[in-house]
Amino acid sequence: MTILLRFPAVSPAVCALAATGVLLSGVMPEAYAHHGLANFNLNVDITVEGRIADIALINPHSWIYVDVANADGSTSRWKCELRGGTVLRRSGWSENMFEIGSAVRITGSPDRFEANTCYMGSIFFANGTQMDRYGQLVEAEKNVRRAIAIKRLADGTPDLSGDWAAEQVVMTDPRGLSGTLVPLGVADQFQPGELPAGGRAFQGSRGTPESFSDDPLATTWKRPSLLPLTAAGQQAIAGFDGGSTDNPRLNCQTTNILFDWSFDNPVNHIVQTATSVELTYGLMNLQRTIHLNGTDFPADLQPTRAGYSIGRWENEVLIVETRGFLPGILSADTNTPHSADLRVTERFRLDPENGALLREYEAEDGTYWTGTYRGRDSMFVSAYPFEPYQCDDRSFRTDQLQSR
Repeated sequence: MTILLRFPAVSPAVCALAATGVLLSGVMPEAYAHHGLANFNLNVDITVEGRIADIALINPHSWIYVDVANADGSTSRWKCELRGGTVLRRSGWSENMFEIGSAVRITGSPDRFEANTCYMGSIFFANGTQMDRYGQLVEAEKNVRRAIAIKRLADGTPDLSGDWAAEQVVMTDPRGLSGTLVPLGVADQFQPGELPAGGRAFQGSRGTPESFSDDPLATTWKRPSLLPLTAAGQQAIAGFDGGSTDNPRLNCQTTNILFDWSFDNPVNHIVQTATSVELTYGLMNLQRTIHLNGTDFPADLQPTRAGYSIGRWENEVLIVETRGFLPGILSADTNTPHSADLRVTERFRLDPENGALLREYEAEDGTYWTGTYRGRDSMFVSAYPFEPYQCDDRSFRTDQLQSR
């Protein structure tokens, strides 16, 4: 068995393009963040060959373990990172693909900090089959936009009940080494690694300035806040390290009701009645209740991560006001905190022609922010059922910090 390292040539033009490009229109910073990419040097090619020792299709990242035979007859165990278990199962992957003891070859890139660890770009099985990192075995995942009939409750109110999934976002390079993230439904329109017009390469991907940084973790995580912070907001985020377990997601905890709804392409679950809408997030199992039978917030409101939500229907739109949040992090990627004074307004509606559950939201926090943060997202009827989120983060920095 051999382990091969190769350093691809990267032209100055590629680096210049990455440095001057802009994000895709409408892409929210938090929506496409990937907490583990900076751990790997995607400018280096590596090949690992051995026998499958174990497979863990877990969240937020899956891992395959490979026993590698050394020249002296000893064995070294490697682990290579794959996409999260939920999104792999949505794509048709299963544990049965990984026969324990069978030969396997993996190409990808090495971990920057941890020995015998790699980022899987492609995998080649003993039976002659192969899969790229973003390989899809379920055609329905490529066509989530399809017409639906709106279900209704007895009083005629639209019924949002069901399993709703964010459309997968995938790299234009199916191996996940170069290019940028785009919706799966349009990925076939790009050549491997191609950038959309006006787009920029994903931070940390091959050839980007971040990938050549002497401190890629700091480069990835130390970005400007989503909106200007007050002096109190700046004080609240001082010393925060988004690449550590300061980041709730890297500690297997909920972040907030805005971004966790769509982050990492989850499957969310909704149960609606005449008096409430119960939402279970496919990320970290956050549970929310939208109360439809009241207009006032309780006087003895106890702060929670989900807050307290009151909703009302107006012309087929569910308008939701939420208060009563615990102080926390709006966006770890951009060092943006929020206080207990966070106020969120959401508007949910169904688009039967596109098959989408649309949400627009705006958030204000006069204690920590200057201005209003606005965004939107879409969910689609899921071909894969909701499943409880089992968080088992085995990334380098998380393991290191939790062991202290």
